[in-house]
Amino acid sequence: MRFIILFLFPILCFSQTDSIFIRKIYDEALLRGKAYEDLRQLCKDIGPRLSGSSEAQMAVEWSEQKMKSYGFDKVYLQEINVPHWERGTKETAWLRTNRGELTKLNILALGGSIGTDGILTSEAVEFKSLDQLKEAKRSQVEGKIVFLNQPMDAAQIQTFKAYGLCYGIRGNGAVEASKLGAKAVVIRSLGLPTDHNPHTGSMHYEENVEKIPAGALSTQDADLLSNALKNGKIELILEMDCRSYPDAVSYNVIAEITGSKFPNEIITFGGHLDSWDTGEGAHDDGAGVIHCLEALRILKELKYKPEHTLRVVFFMNEENGNMGGKSYATWVKEKGEKHIAALESDRGGFSPRGFGCDGTDAQVKFLQSLAPNFTSYDLHVFEKGYGGVDIGPLKESFPGIPLFGFIPDSQRYFDFHHAPSDVFENVNKRELELGAAAIASFVYLLDLQIK
Repeated sequence: MRFIILFLFPILCFSQTDSIFIRKIYDEALLRGKAYEDLRQLCKDIGPRLSGSSEAQMAVEWSEQKMKSYGFDKVYLQEINVPHWERGTKETAWLRTNRGELTKLNILALGGSIGTDGILTSEAVEFKSLDQLKEAKRSQVEGKIVFLNQPMDAAQIQTFKAYGLCYGIRGNGAVEASKLGAKAVVIRSLGLPTDHNPHTGSMHYEENVEKIPAGALSTQDADLLSNALKNGKIELILEMDCRSYPDAVSYNVIAEITGSKFPNEIITFGGHLDSWDTGEGAHDDGAGVIHCLEALRILKELKYKPEHTLRVVFFMNEENGNMGGKSYATWVKEKGEKHIAALESDRGGFSPRGFGCDGTDAQVKFLQSLAPNFTSYDLHVFEKGYGGVDIGPLKESFPGIPLFGFIPDSQRYFDFHHAPSDVFENVNKRELELGAAAIASFVYLLDLQIK
């Protein structure tokens, strides 16, 4: 593949022509941009977009029509099958002291959880981490509701590292609690602020381990419960009506500008169209799909003729299965396409900081060679890193392909991640536009430098 030659011999990619064109990209995004209004429509006219829901289907139809309105060379759908889980009636929870005093708690079921089959009441037992739970004796847990109260580490400067360090309580808490005979598990939400918004997210079960209900308390209520447990026995009262259904048909939504020299060589960039069913999926990942749509629109508006085919993909089902990403990688390989690079935006709509590269040392050096083009735009992070969940499966279909991840500022992301507060009003217009301009500029340079 030709991109291997480039990445073995990276060059400094800075010219007057590039500088002028990138300035035009930023002017278009900041002065005549469509990103903020497009995100408003996705969030307000469609709403939350959980895979298998009617809102997810409406989001597919909205996306297809929006792409067609921008006059791209091709707009089409890729049919896929996705999991279908529904939250049902709003969850409720209370704590009850040994004196009979009741306090209502803010709780959300974790994605994929079973319901409680009516009201479930049992004594709560607290653990500070998943490892602490694993070390517990069955007699400490059996018949109780496990409360996993591990906060995100606020000392971590990069908040995604803090998220990764405590992800296990959400992903594996139900399995480990069930092994010890627990009736249910509730976790401290994976969020940095102390507030009343619970954060949902995916969890999983294992074969031959009994399924138990799993929910997330707001960080504020997790503190309340923890403090109450210091004063004596506490009962938790839960009701969750969630359930799973057979897989549903859905779609990845795709738009292209055909390459003028190498039409069968594809640069994919995109994000995920689905979201959790709380909030509006504004930062996760409405901002990401709109970043990439706007980037392609800007390049077309500026009459840029790419050498390679530029393809934007709105992936479906990143949140609870990644069937969009997996199906796409298999599908394009079976079609005999040649994929030379991919980029994902799935870290929110905050101020751009740079790009990461999931690739070889030579590919990382190539990324770093692009940095001078962005000095005037306050981007400074060009490093080895992570591409994204949706584009990750392309590594298996196209060994050696470099995957790039757009990196915005992360400090506020976990204020909103998977929470009811992830709404359009919490996305800043200028920050969103700067992100779209950064991605358009990066794709432009990537297209030119692959020889």
